Amino acid sequence: MPDESFGEMFTSMLSVNQAVSAERKLIDHLIIYIEHEAQRLEDIKRFFSRVTSLHDGIYNEPSDPIANPIAAFKLVKRLKSEWLNVVHSTEAEENIKVLREDYRRMESSLPKLEDLRGAAHGLMRLQDVYNLHVESLVRGHFQQISDPVDFYKLSVSDMLSGDDCFLVGKVAYDLEDYYHSVLWFEEAVRLFRGTEWSPENEGTLEDALDHLAFSHFKEIKNQLKTWITSPHRRCFFQADLNSKTGNISHALSLSRELLLHDPMNRRVHFNVEKYEKLLNENLPATSSGLTLKRPDGIYLRTRNAYEQLCQTKGSQPKHFENPSLFCDYFTNGSPALFLQPIRREIISLQPYVVLFHGFVTQAEAKNIRKYAMPGLRRSVVASGMNQATAEYRISKSAWLKESAHEVVGKLDQRITLVTGLNVQPPYAEYLQVVNYGIGGHYEPHFDHATSDSSPLYRLKTGNRVATIMIYLSPVQAGGSTAFIYANFSVPVVQNAALFWWNLHKNGQGNVDTLHAGCPVIVGNKWGMFKNKNFHKVTCTAVTNIVHPKIIILSSSTHSPLVQILFKFFSYVQHNRTYTEEWWKPLLYILYFDLYNGCQWLLFFNILQKILFCLHPKKETHKSLELF
Repeated sequence: MPDESFGEMFTSMLSVNQAVSAERKLIDHLIIYIEHEAQRLEDIKRFFSRVTSLHDGIYNEPSDPIANPIAAFKLVKRLKSEWLNVVHSTEAEENIKVLREDYRRMESSLPKLEDLRGAAHGLMRLQDVYNLHVESLVRGHFQQISDPVDFYKLSVSDMLSGDDCFLVGKVAYDLEDYYHSVLWFEEAVRLFRGTEWSPENEGTLEDALDHLAFSHFKEIKNQLKTWITSPHRRCFFQADLNSKTGNISHALSLSRELLLHDPMNRRVHFNVEKYEKLLNENLPATSSGLTLKRPDGIYLRTRNAYEQLCQTKGSQPKHFENPSLFCDYFTNGSPALFLQPIRREIISLQPYVVLFHGFVTQAEAKNIRKYAMPGLRRSVVASGMNQATAEYRISKSAWLKESAHEVVGKLDQRITLVTGLNVQPPYAEYLQVVNYGIGGHYEPHFDHATSDSSPLYRLKTGNRVATIMIYLSPVQAGGSTAFIYANFSVPVVQNAALFWWNLHKNGQGNVDTLHAGCPVIVGNKWGMFKNKNFHKVTCTAVTNIVHPKIIILSSSTHSPLVQILFKFFSYVQHNRTYTEEWWKPLLYILYFDLYNGCQWLLFFNILQKILFCLHPKKETHKSLELF
């Protein structure tokens, strides 16, 4: 495939599942090809049997067989015509041409070069984040280097071949990531040894030996280059150099083995001379081995904490250890939840993180996945003032609007009931459905904007005050949500919703909400996100007042009081004036909500404080006090 081919199949397990159907079609085409080829070979075998029977029969007779004019004619005819037709038959070319045309018609739905690279990166990501042993991965097991017990045990496992390992190592090798290429090429060499080459393989034992030897050398060279140019390590240079010779010896041994298979390879001969020169002139012989150095990542500062939380739940306290953390049946003061309260689990107080169990039904989750499928596209992240794809977020996402699907409107209402937030656009973003890919993850990030150049501000939607994440599918292993600075992680709970505040009361971002989506080991992870936006205002008093803990008193976004309240915000901000005529309908609506049992006095206090903030004139508020 050409290098410029662009694929996104690896970013979504839904796309990977669709590839299974594509391969089934290819199998059907291959069966037809095999049948045609089998028929062609049967015809050749029949011709072979007929000719050999003549040589075993009539041509072995004591009498001269050519004396028979019929036998003589058939001999001449066979040699001139039949053998020519067999030898120069185009049937084989026609059969393979049909197979190639069938493949070409399906090529647009098949993985591209980027998909192969992305899938290989997914395996290496699982290897790193979960500290998995490469040899166990090759055998289809998920064992950590520090623990021989399987991190997760599959009911049906599949093993990697030598060619599989070679391709993973080649992806790392092309990126000059010799830490991973050494580990995967070693497995490729081990599996290639003693096995016959298959025509479907891209790599060979010779290729694996060649790449492995050079990877060892390049890893040594890169590390020595660092130590030579580092002043505080210069005094230790000779000792460090000594410890690397074992791997130069290993590179030399691998190259010599390669020459046994390819003795005329001049480049390998040159490498052998180079390794021998390094050993004889510069380095004393030793059996010490190289300590492979893992390449640095984007989030190197939080990498250890992030990976540890993906492997465990961190220091998350148990409910019986902290009385402030509890489970209960939650109504949020809403009549709609009195008969069927939601099961709430307080996960953390700083940051405030809540898990609502059974937030969606199985049917709702299935419908949301179905509605999102046609619109799934590669997920993007903020990149300066723009948005772009990134290796640290591997997933596909789609946006669902209430107007398009009834279930979306129901979920928006349910979110409002449990959080008290108005989640209707433009006060919140549309529902975002996400499907993760091979080793799908989202490295540590904030949901709220941390820069004034963020696309959130350019869209004039305001910063993200809160996030609710709904798990739409189960995950067998991996996929937890890790809060890095808070040092705890939450595993995937099917049909549950995880909620947290991104901003403090003053509108500043809460750094404790730095979180990550851990790579999925086994499973097809579907999630749904809803971000509540917060529109900036200049008055500090208003900023403190319009905090979700105040708005949480409203039972529905359709409440007349809430609608008037938001209209009032818009009115006073644009006009900066108001009259008693304006307040008369507002106060009647307040009374209407009092009649319906709402805690209208608190809303009245909010309005009073806003008035003092915008127009600090005492006479302006006399009518309110009288009321």
